[in-house]
Amino acid sequence: MRILIVEDEKSLANEIMLFLSKEHFNCEIALTGINASELLAVNTYDFVLIDIGLPDYNGLDLIKEAKDNDSEAYFIVITARGELEDKLTGFDYGADDYLPKPFSLLELHSRIQAIARRKFGHIKPTITFGNFEIDINNRSLKHKRTTIELTKKEYDLLSYLILNRNRILDRLQLTEHIWGNFFEEDYDSNYIDVHIKNVRKKLSKFDNYNWIKTVRGIGYKFVE
Repeated sequence: MRILIVEDEKSLANEIMLFLSKEHFNCEIALTGINASELLAVNTYDFVLIDIGLPDYNGLDLIKEAKDNDSEAYFIVITARGELEDKLTGFDYGADDYLPKPFSLLELHSRIQAIARRKFGHIKPTITFGNFEIDINNRSLKHKRTTIELTKKEYDLLSYLILNRNRILDRLQLTEHIWGNFFEEDYDSNYIDVHIKNVRKKLSKFDNYNWIKTVRGIGYKFVE
């Protein structure tokens, strides 16, 4: 998943990015509110971690601005400011969680996972389809009791399609959310198609159903 970290304290921003990158998230950093506003206007994110106390912008205004522009991102406010009024305003503007500084990176990761499960309607950390089961915490795929070996990108691709089941995802969306920053002219290459083919091949060894449908001229859709 793709995360934007809006934090003017560079060392903290880098620490968060390093930690979340190891947990298989694609992260970008905006050190100023203006930069964050520009990124939110042209990119799509699954999560935005946002500091209220930016030197050039009110972080709460950034949330409202993004929501007014129909952003589908989930916002977690991370800030040293803990006044009740700030929290209430943040939730009114569309914030999904509030994490006061200092905080544990493990707690941040746990909250992101919890919000993601609620977002996609999965309370448990496992997702089943047919006789397959994906364990989100362990990043593993099984058919009954047999573990199916997937590469990191194959797992990311399959799990993201499943989380967005019955929704058409175009190649640019898949590129941004799974591979991070890519040259836009490359998004319609066969890079994603090759990974889709590999995932389909591994699933077909256990089940003949075509779980990943091709939507001609657009992208792909996971359909049960």
